[in-house]
Amino acid sequence: MEDLRYPIGKYEPQPFSANQLEEWILDIKYLPNKLENSVLNLDEHQLETPYRPEGWTVKQLVHHVADSHMNAYIRFKLGLTEDIPIIKPYDEVAWANLSDTKNLPINVSLTLLFSLHARWIEVLTNIKEEEWNKTVFHPEQKKEITLWHLLGMYAWHSRHHTAHITTLRQRMNW
Repeated sequence: MEDLRYPIGKYEPQPFSANQLEEWILDIKYLPNKLENSVLNLDEHQLETPYRPEGWTVKQLVHHVADSHMNAYIRFKLGLTEDIPIIKPYDEVAWANLSDTKNLPINVSLTLLFSLHARWIEVLTNIKEEEWNKTVFHPEQKKEITLWHLLGMYAWHSRHHTAHITTLRQRMNW
């Protein structure tokens, strides 16, 4: 049985390589287009449909990706400009239930993602190989995380949530 929570599997860290770097940067670069295509022509009822039982709605997923990737962009900038900065965790579930997620249309977050990812890609494509070993400190996980690991996580995150929507569409014949 397919695990609806992880349609592409869980994130698996990979060692640094130029090929992996290129692949992950492309995942980040094309997330706005792929996410936008995944929700194309969905009506309000479909946007309010959870991608799995007890899961977020499609609308919440789109807004969540924007929230998450705004945090990711800031984490990269902190990691590049400070010595082992402490990053700020946030309550994803609480954020997904705030009024902006409930009341604003998804095109607001999609538009934000196109602009955000343009800036993020500019930063990512100019990181020197040795800078991928720079770290941030995650206080909830109580550990340092390399920028390389973060890149892989957010590349996976991009594919992960897009797959939530595309697999829902397949299951529902939308």
